[in-house]
Amino acid sequence: MAHQSALIAEDIEAYLHQHQHKSLLRFITCGSVDDGKSTLIGRLLYDSKMIFEDQMAALEADSRKVGTQGGAIDFALLVDGLAAEREQGITIDVAYRFFSTEKRKFIVADTPGHEQYTRNMVTGASTADAAVILIDARKGVLTQTRRHSYLVSLLGIRHVVLAVNKMDLVGWDKGVFDAIVADYRAFAERIGLSVFTPIPISGLGGDNMATRSDATPWFEGPILMDWLEAVEVEDDLQAKPFRMPVQWVNRPNLDFRGFSGLIASGSIKPGDRIRALPSGRESRVARIVTLPGDLDQAVAGQSVTLTLEDEIDISRGDVIAAADAPAPVANQFEATLVWMDDEPLPPGRTYLLKLGARTVGASITDIKHRVNVNTLEKTAAKRLELNEIGVCNLSLDQAIPFEAYAENRQMGGFILIDRLSNRTVGAGLINFALRRADNIHWQHTDVTKVSRAALKRQRGQVVWLTGLSGAGKSTIANLVEKRLHALGRHTYLLDGDNVRHGLNKDLGFTEEDRVENIRRVAEVAKLMVDAGLIVLTAFISPFRAERQLARDLLEPGEFIEVFVDTPLAVAEARDVKGLYKKARSGQLKNFTGVDSPYEAPASPELRIDTTTIDPVEAAERIVAWLEGQEIDYTI
Repeated sequence: MAHQSALIAEDIEAYLHQHQHKSLLRFITCGSVDDGKSTLIGRLLYDSKMIFEDQMAALEADSRKVGTQGGAIDFALLVDGLAAEREQGITIDVAYRFFSTEKRKFIVADTPGHEQYTRNMVTGASTADAAVILIDARKGVLTQTRRHSYLVSLLGIRHVVLAVNKMDLVGWDKGVFDAIVADYRAFAERIGLSVFTPIPISGLGGDNMATRSDATPWFEGPILMDWLEAVEVEDDLQAKPFRMPVQWVNRPNLDFRGFSGLIASGSIKPGDRIRALPSGRESRVARIVTLPGDLDQAVAGQSVTLTLEDEIDISRGDVIAAADAPAPVANQFEATLVWMDDEPLPPGRTYLLKLGARTVGASITDIKHRVNVNTLEKTAAKRLELNEIGVCNLSLDQAIPFEAYAENRQMGGFILIDRLSNRTVGAGLINFALRRADNIHWQHTDVTKVSRAALKRQRGQVVWLTGLSGAGKSTIANLVEKRLHALGRHTYLLDGDNVRHGLNKDLGFTEEDRVENIRRVAEVAKLMVDAGLIVLTAFISPFRAERQLARDLLEPGEFIEVFVDTPLAVAEARDVKGLYKKARSGQLKNFTGVDSPYEAPASPELRIDTTTIDPVEAAERIVAWLEGQEIDYTI
């Protein structure tokens, strides 16, 4: 199979030693659809003799059956493993392949060219040291070429090959090659890729890949394999301050407690002072533990377990940093965000942000602008659609240690996760902490929520009524408040229409405005609960994510979701305000139930079926549920 087979037979230990000490290069192939990315990787595997005989036999059989080369070997089939990929002749998922030469080991990621799979390209590029950007010589620089190049630059990849593929289909015309390189250079300089290496190739024929082609006597640059073997990936991480995100608290027995992780930057020795973040507690390193034995020093790129001289509280997701140069800690950032979900991003909605091993709650407070990848123009935006790139402000529910992505990819790159579906919906790069994150702090007050509630002999709570327009939410909420008032409870009713006369009068009814409407109401309700009040809210609140946001702001047991379950036909038949009629006629846009969705609660605390009980009985059920809770009002 491989070029090292003779050495394996002669001296297996020498081969293993040689293989272990080769450098490793991670690179991606990217570009537009049908530029030949999978074929190029398959050819690299073939030319580096990394295909077993049975794989070769299977490849030849598959090429005759489903190949695109008329029965000849279709090298793309070595990489395109999904049935859908073979049927369509495209790449859908990220495919990782390993191969090696006498000089180096490689891990290559074959990333999709279709715009809808941009998220997969970002996944592949996130760990890459270099990129091979392919262009079909017949088509030139396309939109997806620009998009992928922009992402390559954004993700900090500075070693780039511009592989002008399928040169055999344009007769190896030097003029075509030069025109494409000039066109690409004009764009690349604007995105910070001022240095790249152009190579004319034929992925199918292997020209200028592992061997120099006789068809390009005019080309004097390096061939692809020579470039891959020689490119020096600068690694200045060891010179930077020490950072190690904790991935695991290693506690095998009572006598050992260590903190395991991959060192993101810097170096560490026993006796060095460290600071745990975000707590700020300090200690010294006692031991650097690895499976072969303790180390006298560990550097960036190594996975180790640190033990400390003092017993301080450090958890998974914390960062161990140099005490004299700790990482910054903040809860508000400016970040560049690549949106990856079919559903658009509306500011205000809450997500989970995962940075390394730490997961926190996060929301986009403001979209500053989005970037047109063709013109690089920055345009105003209220939302981000699938595959759009924008610069946003983020707010987290707790402070985290971080570094700007440009300084440390591991400490500055994050993903956003949908709270309900657990889908990864975005990937982001931290640019810097917002100044207000350092200037705004919680002010301690001596009178607490518990003492305020005790004075009122009740527990502050939010009764959140949700349902379609016309379901009867406001009517039921009003009856509940009257009944609680008669019982001596301290209450306040926040009604959907009433708050739009003041607090939210600047908001419309787009999805973004509805998200912000509920976010503001949830924050106000939280303050009222802190004051010890029982808060009743009557809002359509159509999206589960925003209702979850309101729930997450409060402590367990303080949020009672009441689903006023009224079928659309019944609610529309009532149409007390004439809103459904306007929506059906097109006079009222983004109306819930007509041209905007309503996401019913999955597991509310109470469900009120208004087709079987009237508002008075519904209110009594809610009051009975509230009064039936076993709560010590004298705490």
